[in-house]
Amino acid sequence: MSDAEALAHEIEALTAIQKEAWRELAGRSLTAFDRREIRNRIRQAEIDLRHFIDIRTERLRLRPRPAEPDRNSLAKLEFRFFRPRLALELDEFALNRS
Repeated sequence: MSDAEALAHEIEALTAIQKEAWRELAGRSLTAFDRREIRNRIRQAEIDLRHFIDIRTERLRLRPRPAEPDRNSLAKLEFRFFRPRLALELDEFALNRS
């Protein structure tokens, strides 16, 4: 498992822990101590989750981008000034041939 996959797995596990803790917190039979412990578990999972998300964000930000292949810079030029004139000449050529 790569680091990115392990990081994604940790994030998914922490979100699952938080969801389950929120479900438990809704129970009516909990004592005050149980509620406090569940809230502490939610807070700790949130701290860990933020940490792992920050790591993932930093890795994505610093990820090297693939280099674009060098292309002929002259091939990228567009001669916009010549296009209308060329189109007119082609139209005239087509009319003269018919």
